[in-house]
Order: sequence, then structure tokens, then C-alpha cells
Amino acid sequence: MELLRGTMADKPRSGNISTKQRKIAELARQAPELKITSLSHHIDIEWLKEAYRRTRKDGAVGVDGQTAEEYGEHLEENLQDLLDRAKSGRYRAPAVRRVEIPKGEGKTRPIGIPTFEDKLLQRAVVMVLEPIYEQDFLDCSYGFRPGRSAHQALQAERDRLMEMGGGWVIELDIQGFFDALDKRQLQEIVRHRVRDGVVLRLIGKWLNAGVLEEGAVRYPEAGTPQGGVISPLLANIYLHEVLDAWFEREVKPLMKGRAFLVRYADDAVLGFTSEQDARKVMEVLPKRFGKYGLSLHPEKTRLIDYRRPLRGQKKSVVGSYDFLGLTHYWANSRKGNWVIKQKTAKDRFSRAVERVGEWCRDHRHMKVGDQHEALVMKLRGHYGYYGITGNARMLERFCREVTRRWHYWLNRRSERKWTWARFWRMLEFHPLPLPIPIHSTYRVAANP
Repeated sequence: MELLRGTMADKPRSGNISTKQRKIAELARQAPELKITSLSHHIDIEWLKEAYRRTRKDGAVGVDGQTAEEYGEHLEENLQDLLDRAKSGRYRAPAVRRVEIPKGEGKTRPIGIPTFEDKLLQRAVVMVLEPIYEQDFLDCSYGFRPGRSAHQALQAERDRLMEMGGGWVIELDIQGFFDALDKRQLQEIVRHRVRDGVVLRLIGKWLNAGVLEEGAVRYPEAGTPQGGVISPLLANIYLHEVLDAWFEREVKPLMKGRAFLVRYADDAVLGFTSEQDARKVMEVLPKRFGKYGLSLHPEKTRLIDYRRPLRGQKKSVVGSYDFLGLTHYWANSRKGNWVIKQKTAKDRFSRAVERVGEWCRDHRHMKVGDQHEALVMKLRGHYGYYGITGNARMLERFCREVTRRWHYWLNRRSERKWTWARFWRMLEFHPLPLPIPIHSTYRVAANP
């Protein structure tokens, strides 16, 4: 209760923060070529309190083991000390604790876990940089930006291809982006727009912070670990220069036909009406990324003939591709017209089912009501992302697979067997949520 009272009493006037951010954004919008030299004066106690409010309190702890609750017990003193160290240059970025999380097919992905104080300070810097770069970023970028989402990226990419009648698609996959990112070039790109010494110094410290892995601290020459609060913004700044701005200003004017780019973080799709244009870009892409220390996956980066099928042509001869966990393919609509549909990608589906099965196995001795509550959340989370127009069949299949695995592992409990009859009776009292396409355009049209 003491922490709660302190948090409420110290709640900042977020309207003041919004006003400052609008002023920063207006300056950046009016002078797109201006190198902004004065930003850190915005970061004061009030700014840090707002950063504290926006920072997740339930995340894993960093190398110091300090929780958000412990930090908040002496919030005012801690924030003042943090502010003094950040402004004077005495702040030292602690090592980032790195863990591996499953990625599917036996692979893992490294995630960095900063300390809570590091997350808080990174959030404060993001709050001062975001208004600037939101004026510079292009419409083709959707990942980790205010008011933008993966579903908007999927809709934009589908709409453009439908308008073009299909075409030639480059499915772009950057190999180990967060581990290969060139720190020096990233800092140079940031300096093109920001010249505030305090902000630049902090970014440099975060980029060069050590990584704690298996009890040892090492200092990678390249990359920035995923998991840091500032990492998504830095990734967008880097890829804006490497891909977005280059494609818009240098590539598109040279194209004979229409072309578009849709990017979400380090996943991107490029579409062309002309095969010749697509092949030219496909040829130059490795050189462009290589200039910035990045490489494209030789197998996952590919050019696909994605033209609209001819009347009477079988869809099996038409290419398909994956983007943001969904397979994009041509299919006949109810009226018999060729349309682009999206369904859960096979690898994402298998991975999701496998994770649920492992959870049911590990928690099969929990109370049935508690298991039900957790599975309801998992299903709703799955529907919340994959519940799009045309994907109802895959949602139904996922619900069936979850139901089967739940029954299978309940049946492995030490008590009396769970026959299907007993299981279905239990489902009457603990029903699983129906597989409803939450983001269906038909549902939106019916309930605007």
C-alpha cells in the first residue's frame, strides 16, 4: 500500500510531457534537415516519473536483481540520483542479462534483459527521440510505432497487391539483424539528426554495454540485444536509412512499373508489377545491406511470381509467401473471383500447438478450473493475432488441437481416467472460447 500511495501521489502531469513532445515534433517537422542539438533539458524529474509510469513493472529482473517494486520504494531519491548521473556522464550502463527463448524447429532467439533502472532511462530517451523520428519515418514502416500495428502492415501489403493485380514479390529476411547491426554506423545515422551530447552518450553506452551470458560478461563488436526498451526505435532508425528511405528516394524513381515496400521491424515485403524491376532490385539488395554490415538469408530471401492466376488456372501453380506469421495465397472468393487470402503459417501453427501441448503436460496436475483459465487466455491471445478475415478454418483447427491436447494430458493424471464423455461434460462448465476472427472485415462492417 505504501508503494501504491507513493506512486499515485507522485503521478506526473502527463499533459506537460505531451506538450513538450508536440513541440519537439513540430520543430522536427518544420526543419527535416535540422540537426537538433538541445534535447536533454526536457528530461527532468517530471519526465522520469512519466517514464517510470510507462515502464513495465512485471518484467524479468536484470543483473542487479532489483525489482520495480524495490525501486519504487524510494522513487523520488532514485530518480533524482539517476537524473544526476545521466546528465553528468557518471551513468554506467550495466551489463544486459541474455537468455535464449525458443523460436521453433529447435532454434532459439537471444533476448536481452536490462536492469529496471536501465529500462526506465531508456524509456525516457525514447520519449524524447520518438517525436523527432516519427516525422522522418515513412508510411511503409509499421513496427513498434505509435498507432501502428502488424495488422495494419498486413492489410496495407494485401491492399497494394490487390490494387496491382498481384505481381512479383520479394520476401526479405535479414540474417541475425539484432546481432549484426553495425554500432558505429548506427551512431553516425543518429548524429545526422540528433547532436545532443547527453543523449548520444547514453546511446553509446547502451550499445557498448556488456552481455552477461552463462555467468560471463562479454562485449560483442556488433549488434544490440533484443529486449531493450530503446532497441526497437534504434532498429527502425537503422532500417529507415538502410531500406525505407533508399527504396523510396533512389529505387522507386528508376522503376518502369509500380512498386511498394511494407516493413514491420526487420521483416519486409517488396512488391512490383514488372519482373524486370523486381530482378534488378533483388540483385542489388545484398550489396545495399552489405554496405551496412547486414546480410540477407540466402534461402528465406526469395523472389516469388505472385501474379493473379488466370481464369480457370489452378491455384496450386501460383506462388505463396509468408509475412508476419501468415501465409499469403491466391484463392477464389464466394463470387468466384481471385483474391488474396491470409492464413496462419504452418511453422507458426505447429509452434503454437507444440507450446500449448508442453504447457498442458507440465501443468496437468493443476486444478481443472485453473488450467481452464490459463488455456482461455492462450486461445484468446491466439485469436487476437491470427483472427483475421479468411482464417476461420485455421482458428477452428487450432481450437481442436488445443482441446485434444488438454484431454490427452488430463488423461495422464494419476486419478481416474478422463474419458471423452467425462471431458465433454467438464467443457459444459468450463467452455473454451469459440474461434472467432476478431479482426474480420465482415465483423467490423456489421458492428462499425
